[in-house]
Amino acid sequence: MKRILAALSVVTAIAAVALPAEARTRNQQAAPDFMVDDGPSLSNFFSNFGNGNSSGPIQRQTVGFQSNYAPGTIIVNTAERRLYLVQPGGSALRYGIGVGRDGFRWGGVHKVTAKKEWPSWTPPAQMLRRRPDLPRFMEGGPENPLGARAIYLGSTLYRIHGSNEPETIGQAVSSGCFRMTNEDVTDLYNRVQVGATVIVKN
Repeated sequence: MKRILAALSVVTAIAAVALPAEARTRNQQAAPDFMVDDGPSLSNFFSNFGNGNSSGPIQRQTVGFQSNYAPGTIIVNTAERRLYLVQPGGSALRYGIGVGRDGFRWGGVHKVTAKKEWPSWTPPAQMLRRRPDLPRFMEGGPENPLGARAIYLGSTLYRIHGSNEPETIGQAVSSGCFRMTNEDVTDLYNRVQVGATVIVKN
């Protein structure tokens, strides 16, 4: 019996080595491409001291952020409902966001293609089919659902934008866009350049 078990062990080991590398690593979790440190360290305390944190439902914060992403990169973590703007020196600004509801979440890499203050809103055809009661066009302003600022993402219909419903920040209620408080989206808008990379992790 011992000989049979020993032989089986050898066969199993040989089979594992013979498998392609892809098959051997399929069950291993991919290493995260960034690490956040928001613990109660002195460096985090002083990074946030006097930096005008937002007064919305989720506070804007400077956090430790270890990654290979260039400063100015935006990373949207849909599962966490947070947006990170990478800063120099191993830190990032972290903002609370509202994300797409079930069936409307997405991921990918895009560039910031445009920025607009108090943008007007034209609901896309897909949205009008779902909600024929919506207006066909809304001028920019405090009642506009895009809020105070909009940051447009590539050739998609999606934006990072403000909201006149700050209570939805941290919730999954949108049709795929990322909502922020008007205060936070204005802060982000002033820091982000057209052409910046936006990475959406679903």
